[in-house]
Amino acid sequence: MRKYLVEFIGTFFLVTTIGCVVIAPGDAGAMAPLAIGAVLMVMVFAGGHVSGAHYNPAVTISVALRGKCGMSDVPGYIVAQCAAAAVAALAVGFLKGYPAVTPMQIDASRALLAEFLFTFALCGVVLNVATCKGTSGNSFYGLAIGFTVLAGAYSVGPISGGAFNPAVTLGATMMGLFSVGNLWVYLVAQFVAAVAAAMVFKVINPDDV
Repeated sequence: MRKYLVEFIGTFFLVTTIGCVVIAPGDAGAMAPLAIGAVLMVMVFAGGHVSGAHYNPAVTISVALRGKCGMSDVPGYIVAQCAAAAVAALAVGFLKGYPAVTPMQIDASRALLAEFLFTFALCGVVLNVATCKGTSGNSFYGLAIGFTVLAGAYSVGPISGGAFNPAVTLGATMMGLFSVGNLWVYLVAQFVAAVAAAMVFKVINPDDV
């Protein structure tokens, strides 16, 4: 239960921060990715020793396929993450005064590739800095994970919105930032990337079990 609570808290603050810095009034403009990367970094440091600090169903799937998260924990993690995203969306609406939000218009093929690439990068970084014997005990894992999202948001945010996370996708859709009709683009890209990252990790680190 402690693990699921930590996953809920971390995901809640991640999605709440995203909504607060992206939605007007009071949005952070070009500085938004810095706040998003920063909150992910601090939440990873805060909860990593309890749950692994996934805060992302794609990361949970990737870590489970890598063998560092029990398959029996996967449903609980994903439920906690998605529930947190939904509650965060409600909190952002209240905090912002329920402003009118226009969903982002995307090119499906470009957004699909953008979300795949940086979800793959995020999952790969998590696997290599937070589950790998060669980096065991390091003090930089939270910074590496947060900066991956920061780099992705600046790189492809204008193309896809820079979710890289099915829970974030859910929360952003509830906030009106993404169109319901485009959900499949994000979810397909993110979950395929999670599987691919786990497979590539095993190829690169065949002896790390």
